Amino acid sequence: MTDAQPGRPTENAMRRALKRARDGVALDTAEAAVLLQARGEQLRDLSASAARVRDAGLEAAGRPGVITYSKKVFIPLTRLCRDRCHYCTFVTVPGKLRREGHGMYLSPDEVVEIARQGAALGCKEALFTLGDRPEDRWPEAREWLDAHGYDDTLAYVRAMAIRVLEETGLLPHLNPGVMSWTDLQRLKPVAPSLGMMLETTATRLWSEPGGPHHGSPDKEPAVRLRVLEDAGRSNVPFTTGVLIGIGESYEERADALFQLRRIQRQYQSIQEVIVQNFRAKPDTAMRAMPDAELEELAACIAVARHILGPAARIQAPPNLVDAEYALIVGAGIDDWGGVSPLTPDHVNPERPWPHIDQLAERTRESGFELRERLTVYPEFIARGEPWLDPRLLPHVRALADPETGLAREDARPEGLPWQEPDEGFTATGRTDLHRTIDTEGRTGDRRADFDAVYGDWEALREQAAPGMVPQRIDSDVREALAQAADDPTRLSDDQALALLHADGPALDALCGIADDLRRATVGDEVTYIVTRNINFTNVCYTGCRFCAFAQRRTDADAYTLSLDQVADRAAQAWEVGATEVCMQGGIHPDLPGTAYFDIARAVKERVPGMHVHAFSPMEVVNGASRTGLSIRDWLTAAKEAGLDSIPGTAAEILDDEVRWVLTKGKLPAADWIEVVKTAHELGLRSSSTMMYGHVDQPRHWLGHFRTLAAIQQETGGFTEFVTLPFIHTNAPVYLAGIARPGPTTRDNRAVTAMARVLLHPHITNIQTSWVKLGAEGAAEMLRSGANDLGGTLMEETISRMAGSRYGSYRSIEDLRAIATLADRPAKPRTTLYGEVPAERVAAAEASDGHLPELLPLAD
Repeated sequence: MTDAQPGRPTENAMRRALKRARDGVALDTAEAAVLLQARGEQLRDLSASAARVRDAGLEAAGRPGVITYSKKVFIPLTRLCRDRCHYCTFVTVPGKLRREGHGMYLSPDEVVEIARQGAALGCKEALFTLGDRPEDRWPEAREWLDAHGYDDTLAYVRAMAIRVLEETGLLPHLNPGVMSWTDLQRLKPVAPSLGMMLETTATRLWSEPGGPHHGSPDKEPAVRLRVLEDAGRSNVPFTTGVLIGIGESYEERADALFQLRRIQRQYQSIQEVIVQNFRAKPDTAMRAMPDAELEELAACIAVARHILGPAARIQAPPNLVDAEYALIVGAGIDDWGGVSPLTPDHVNPERPWPHIDQLAERTRESGFELRERLTVYPEFIARGEPWLDPRLLPHVRALADPETGLAREDARPEGLPWQEPDEGFTATGRTDLHRTIDTEGRTGDRRADFDAVYGDWEALREQAAPGMVPQRIDSDVREALAQAADDPTRLSDDQALALLHADGPALDALCGIADDLRRATVGDEVTYIVTRNINFTNVCYTGCRFCAFAQRRTDADAYTLSLDQVADRAAQAWEVGATEVCMQGGIHPDLPGTAYFDIARAVKERVPGMHVHAFSPMEVVNGASRTGLSIRDWLTAAKEAGLDSIPGTAAEILDDEVRWVLTKGKLPAADWIEVVKTAHELGLRSSSTMMYGHVDQPRHWLGHFRTLAAIQQETGGFTEFVTLPFIHTNAPVYLAGIARPGPTTRDNRAVTAMARVLLHPHITNIQTSWVKLGAEGAAEMLRSGANDLGGTLMEETISRMAGSRYGSYRSIEDLRAIATLADRPAKPRTTLYGEVPAERVAAAEASDGHLPELLPLAD
C-alpha cells in the first residue's frame, strides 16, 4: 500500500465520484483521489466506465478491439547514473562493473550485436535505457567518453542510434533521462520516439531526506515536467508515465495525471502513458517497502483513462501484473508496452517478459486482439511532418503498415542509410513571393494547419492571461527622468519601469533625454546600409504563433529557393551597390544539415566581397542539431564557409513566460543567449532585437534590455539594437484573439527611448524599422533616440506576409528623406558600422531608384 494516506473516503464521496465517472463528467483532483481508492465492487464499476472510454477511443482510432505491443530489444547503454533513486537496481557503480568484466558503457559493437540479434528475431524497436548524465558524477564515465571521442553521454546515444538504424534497421526509442530543449533537438533526428517517466509530481519525495528521490537532481518534478513541455514544443512523440506506490498520496498521484493531461492538451505530443506499479527489490533502500497492490494499479489505470480521455494510449508492463491480465485490460489499458523475446527487463530483472504467444492468448481471453506496433504510434506516423524527421521516414515506412500505421508483422528490419533527403536545394513553390507579395498579396490569411501546428489555442489563452496583466507603477516619474538625464546607468528597475510606462509630457521629456543622449554618443548622422534580404525558404513547422511567414510545404504560398537562386540574388544586389546580404529562412525539415554552409559558400563564391549576415540563433541550433555538432563547432564551420555575422533575431522577448505564448517550438531564452555569446567569442558579431506589442508588458521589456546589456558588457559583440514592433494583421496569435493589435505609438516611442537609455553606453546604435513603421513613424523614432534606419532591403517578405503596409524596398533617396524628416543628415555604413568603400557608394548611387527592375528572377 501507499504511505502517508489519510482514511478511506466516505461511501457518499465514492458513490458521487463513481457516478460522475459513469456519466462522463470531467473529474477534479479531489474526485480522482477518491476513485484511486476504489477496490472490489467499486473498482469493477470504475473499470467498466473506463473501459467504455477506452473502447470509444479505439473505435475512433480505427482499431476497435485491438491492444498493441512493441517487439523490442533492450539496450542498457550504461548502468552508471548521477542520481541516487532509492528503489533502483538498474544503476550500479564503476567498481562493480569492472569486477564483473564490463566497461563503463556498452561498446559500439556490443550495441549493434544486441540489435542484430533482435532483428533476427523480428524485433523492430531498440530501447536504449541508461542512467542520467553519469559523467557528471563518475570520473570513469568522463574518461571513457573522452577516450572514445564523445563530448557527453547523449552524443554517444545519438551515434549509437544512427548505427542501429544503418546496420540493423531497428527503430531506436531513447530513454536517456532528463533532456534539455537543445538535447531534444539533437536526438529527435535519430529516433522516431523518445521517453522519460514523469513518475510523480510529489516534490517532497525529492526534497525531503529519506524520500525515494532525495539526492537525485534529475527527479525534481518541475525539471521533469519541463522536459515533457520541451518535447511537446519540439514535436517529439514522447512516452511518459507514473510510478505508483513510492510514498505519494492519492492527491499527489491524481495531480501527476492531471499534469500529464495539461501537457497533452497543450501539445498533443504524449504518445503513451505508462502506469507502473512499484515493486520492492533486494539490496535497495526501499527493499522493505510493500509493493503496490494490483487493485491499486488497476484503479490508477482506470482513473488515468477517465482523466486522459479516449484518445490517450495507456500502457501497463505485462511482466509486473502477476498474470492478472484480465484485471488490467478491464481497467482501460490499450497497450502492453515493449516485450522482448531476447533481452530481460533490465529495470525489473527479477520479472521476465511473458512469451508473446502467451500474452496474445491472455489478451484474447479478455476479448481483444494483440497487434504489434512500432515504437512510434500510428497517430504520429499519420501526422507526418513535423513529428518525424525526414531521415527517419524510410526506416519507419519499411516497417509500418501503410493503412493502419501498425507494424507489418512479416517485415524484417534491414539497415538503411540515415541521410538527408535527396531533394535538398530544389527550387519549389512560389519563388517570386518576394516580388508578388507587394502586387498580389498572400493567398490566404493563415496556413492550412492553423488549428494544429501552434498547439491548443484555448490552453494558450489561459497561459497568456497572467502575463498580460499590467503592473502597478508607484515610482515617481519626475525622479526617474532626472536620473535618466543625469546618469542613465544608475537607473533602478523601479525607475526604469516608471519611464517605460511614461505618457504625455513625461514621454516627451523621456524622448528628449534619449535624443540628447543619442547626439552625445553617436552624433547626428542617421546611418543606413545598402543590403538585400534573402529569405531562402518559408517552409517551417516550428509553430511560432506570431509568424505569418511560415508555411507548410503544400501551402499555396510556400517556396524554397535553389542555391543558384540565392547566389543570383546576391549577385544582383552587388551590382546595385550592396555591401551585405541578410539571409534567414524557415526551419525546413528537408534542408540538409549542411544547408547553411552551402548557402554562405554559394554567396561567397559568386560575390567574394559580399558580407554574409545570416542565420538566426534558431537556425544555428537547427544546423548544429542536424549535423551533430556543438554550437561552437557549427559556428566555426559556418564562419569557414563564409559567414561574417549573425542577426540577433529569434529573440522576441527573452523571457520564457512570454516566449512560450509567442512560440510553440522556438529555442528558449537561455539557448538564444548561449548561441549569441558563443558567436561573439568566435569573432562573429551580431545585432540584437526585441519584438514587442503582443502579449508582453513593460516589465518584460526591462528584463530584455537588462539581459542584452549584460551580454554586451561580457562580449562586446552586438553591433546594434533593433526595435521590432509586432505586426498583428495576419499573425496567428492575433487571429486567435490572444495578442494585442501591435504596439501603440506611445509604446514605440517609449521602447526606442528606453533602448537608448538602458543600453547606454554598451550598445550605441539603436535601429528603427521603416518596414514596420513607415517613413513618418521611423522619423519619429529618430527623434526619440534612434540613429539607424537599417537597410534598403530590396526584398522583404516576413513583415509583408504579416500585414505590413510599407513595402519591401526603400531607395537611398527614400532613406535620406526619412532622415530629413527628423532634420538629420544621412550616411551609408557597413554591417559593422564602418566606412563604405567609395566604389560601393558609387555603385549604389548610380543604381538608386532602379532596383525594382532588377528583382524578378527567371526560375
